[in-house]
Amino acid sequence: MAETKRDEAQSELYYKKERLKYSPEEEARLERQHFWRIIDAFRFYRAHVQEQIVRAERQFKSLSPHHQSLVPGVLSNLARISQCAEHNQKVLQAIIQNSLHMFENVEYYSEREDDPGKVRPSSTFDMDKLKSTIKQFVRDWSEVGQAERDSCYRPIIEEVQRLFPCDQYDVSKVSVLVPGAGLGRLAWEIAQLGYTCQGNEWSFFMLFSSNFVLNRCEKRLPDNSDFSMVAGDFVEVYTEPESWDCVATCFFIDTAHNVLEYLEKIWKILKPGGAWINLGPLLYHFENMANELSIELCYEDIRAAMVKLGFIVEVEKESMQTTYTENDRSMLRYVYDCVFFVARKPSGRHFKNQSDDQQQSLPPAAKSPRQEDADRFT
Repeated sequence: MAETKRDEAQSELYYKKERLKYSPEEEARLERQHFWRIIDAFRFYRAHVQEQIVRAERQFKSLSPHHQSLVPGVLSNLARISQCAEHNQKVLQAIIQNSLHMFENVEYYSEREDDPGKVRPSSTFDMDKLKSTIKQFVRDWSEVGQAERDSCYRPIIEEVQRLFPCDQYDVSKVSVLVPGAGLGRLAWEIAQLGYTCQGNEWSFFMLFSSNFVLNRCEKRLPDNSDFSMVAGDFVEVYTEPESWDCVATCFFIDTAHNVLEYLEKIWKILKPGGAWINLGPLLYHFENMANELSIELCYEDIRAAMVKLGFIVEVEKESMQTTYTENDRSMLRYVYDCVFFVARKPSGRHFKNQSDDQQQSLPPAAKSPRQEDADRFT
């Protein structure tokens, strides 16, 4: 028992140490280092794919002539992949060029000590993130991704329109925040409808790419649109209380180290009477990462915490199934079992200390099959 207590104490101290702020100088140094690491990943893409192609060609050519003759299209398919990688690299290079000076308050380009054009190998982790970003282009900005956008974004957009209909509101004065905006399509769609909409994103992979597609591609928003993207950590960036009419989150809340911080932040920044619209699974991003704080709650616990904070759940649907960056030509298909809800921050008093009777009067959450499975192991 003593060993367990000591281990717990050491673990707690570790997480507290990790959450300490760096000095401004150290923070700036680490941010510059991270910036260039992501730029290097964009530059390394073609070489990375080419390494995989060369390996596949070598293995194919190790087969006997008879076996090679049974699948004559392999080499031509690999050549086609190489051409696609070449095309992708041209797009990535354009993204890089538009990213070097994208931040108004900081300049990274002049601070690179070595050759900024040199291609440097990147980690498998960074290359996986980059390939995921390329898939995000398909999901958010291609005709192929329309079905996924309809299944994920359409329910959120319809709720925004239901809660703040244009015949009852001057929608240009209705402010909608989209944390975890990725490449910005959901926020862009909401702004297209006339709402004041801001996307927030912390990943340089996504920020570089959204900057390119939103600011450098030909299609423009209507001239009267109020649309912006803000870089930074959601919890740190948004500090002004009661400043947003609506917060819309899609595949976002499980990106938290501590999902309860997200709940408290959303409660804080919503105006009285404002609404939180959410759709997504709970596949906690830091779950299996060593030395990373990861508070992994089931939906029932999250819902209970929302109610205790004061939210009133007005719409609730569990087991809404959708895919995410699905390749419809692949034999492997992941289907996400999502929860969709609309939660209102009441106008008037905030109900932070509701009685049990008040909480029980709210609509109950349906029992989740995933929670039932978890119960069998506890």
